[in-house]
Amino acid sequence: MTDQAVDPDGVRSPRDAAPEGRFLGRARELKELRADIERAGLDTLSGRKAPRARVLLVAGRPGSGRTALAEELVRQVADRYPGGVLRTRLSEPDGTRVPVGRAARELLGALEEPAPAGAPEDDLTEALRTALAGRRALLLLDDAADAEQVDALLPDNPDCLAVTVSPGPLTGIADVRPCTLGGLDTKSGVELLSRFTGSVRITVDPRAAERLAEQCQGQPAALVLAGGWLAARPQAAVADLAKQLHTDTGQGTVVGRVARLVHDSLPAAAARMLRLLALAPGGLTDPHTAAALAGCSVEAARTTLDGFAAHGLLHSVGTALPQYRVPCCLHPVLHDLAQAHERPGELQLARARMLERTVRLLQSCRAITETDSPQAHEKLLGMPRALRFPSPRAAADWLRLRRPALLAAARLAVADGELDTLARRLMSQLVRALVAHFGTQAAASDLYDIHGLVLDVAERRGLPRERAAALLNLGDLDAHTGRTADALARYRAALDAGREANDPYATGRAMESVGGAHLELGDYDRAADWFGRALTERLARGERPEAARLYGRIGAAHTYAGRYGEALRNWRAAVAGHRRNGDVAAQARALSELARVQEYAGRLDESLRTCREAVEWARRAEDTRLQAALHLRLADSFEHLGDPASAALHRGAAERMLAEEAPEDDSEAEHDDNACEIRSASAED
Repeated sequence: MTDQAVDPDGVRSPRDAAPEGRFLGRARELKELRADIERAGLDTLSGRKAPRARVLLVAGRPGSGRTALAEELVRQVADRYPGGVLRTRLSEPDGTRVPVGRAARELLGALEEPAPAGAPEDDLTEALRTALAGRRALLLLDDAADAEQVDALLPDNPDCLAVTVSPGPLTGIADVRPCTLGGLDTKSGVELLSRFTGSVRITVDPRAAERLAEQCQGQPAALVLAGGWLAARPQAAVADLAKQLHTDTGQGTVVGRVARLVHDSLPAAAARMLRLLALAPGGLTDPHTAAALAGCSVEAARTTLDGFAAHGLLHSVGTALPQYRVPCCLHPVLHDLAQAHERPGELQLARARMLERTVRLLQSCRAITETDSPQAHEKLLGMPRALRFPSPRAAADWLRLRRPALLAAARLAVADGELDTLARRLMSQLVRALVAHFGTQAAASDLYDIHGLVLDVAERRGLPRERAAALLNLGDLDAHTGRTADALARYRAALDAGREANDPYATGRAMESVGGAHLELGDYDRAADWFGRALTERLARGERPEAARLYGRIGAAHTYAGRYGEALRNWRAAVAGHRRNGDVAAQARALSELARVQEYAGRLDESLRTCREAVEWARRAEDTRLQAALHLRLADSFEHLGDPASAALHRGAAERMLAEEAPEDDSEAEHDDNACEIRSASAED
């Protein structure tokens, strides 16, 4: 989603920095659309309250200025909608339909509403409708592929308005009258040309300018490209271009014919970069992407991209970092030009260079966050200067800006099927960069999609080890969002894959995760059984710290089941294990849980002794919060024993500790190594 006012189909001049006062023509269409907002709908005429948001439809071919008209309408009426303006695109640049769930998730993100990772499409659209139920908001649904997409995203709120852009009518949505666009009138077309050429060249030969506008069929995108061609050639007359278009009898749309003429007139290196931009993920490119595709320097790519934007071939996204969008109407033209001029091997090599550059940028983006790691610092210094980020903030800004393109790159790489090794490296580094900068919880939705792609590649290539890792990661995300039954199925599949790969790590973690899912579902017997199986595996491999932790998990399962004798035995084993391992903090926590179970079992004297011991070990571990919690538990115990003076002393100690303890940084507290791991065959990763 973007708040830019520049039309991907091109009514506005690409050099237009201020949207107001720069819109050309379409006065009649704007008047009709604004009148349609006020028009009584069929429900109102029949005496019923409108059940849903009003839908306005701007229909037209790519290049007709349909998005610019919709943006201008939104600009004019936005002040009526205090709930804000929300934008999303419903088609990829190549025409691929965007899944409704992804669009709903983006809109929820713009509203700063929660969107659980991996949630089904119906849940996401319902959450969107709930979020918009009390808002007077304006939605711009650009490039809708069909009525089903639009219908699923419509708010059940008549105070909202949905401005929809589509190639044709949205059959199936009631009470929608399309505003169908043709070409601009001749006067507006000539004025659009003059923004590039200046008024003198138009005044010298106004007939030629009118003829050129007519040859472009009034299509704004064609006029912008023609104006850019003239702007790049100050000595050329308007009549020269009109003559070339007149003699061009090629097939295709007028936008395609003008685009090919512009392409053929470019220097060879620039022309090659232009047609290779058809490979840019999500239609978004930046100097690094263009440099990798064309095999040139980043500075040369930036200069060329700026030239393309100045002459209407690209649109600047308008952010702090240079980023450009390939107009949707040009994408099929550039794709055809790339297929015609480049051999398949060259296109595949360009894709590989682009993915490799992206992987290295993601490595740099993650490495700059590891300020305490000499190895990461050394690796960062070994990278070319063009790939380094000046600060962690700059790296985070780049990652946030490029996120849609990076996710699109992962999807395209997996769909390609020929670059799976690079695709796996890309997804591994993307996961690590997202977690390093935003944390597992904030990036959960993106992580879920990426792990799903990893699973697709692992199944296609027959990689059981990576399949197990992907299933474990997906299961963790399912479990964190409350889909415990789904998580259990993932964990069982991961166990099978881990055994197939003979991977002890994946097998052990899958067993423990199966136990955790059963524990969450309330099946304490199965939970204890699976924790016991995992414990056997850990003991057989001599993994003492993990074994001590598993004793505690078995003890917790027995505690929930009310089997306090078994619980005490396992918690004592956990305490002994942590003591042997020298893990003071874990020993203090295990003693705390042992004291809790002793209290449940009615052994109050033993509980008090164990709790005091836990306080001492928590003090040695410098775990102030655990000390405070234990003092509060001691206070409760003394109150039950009828000793209010001792209870007050312990409660006061706990309050002093909590007052002195600074709040923990959530970003530091949020950490789960297993939840974001993608294993790769590459040692470099």
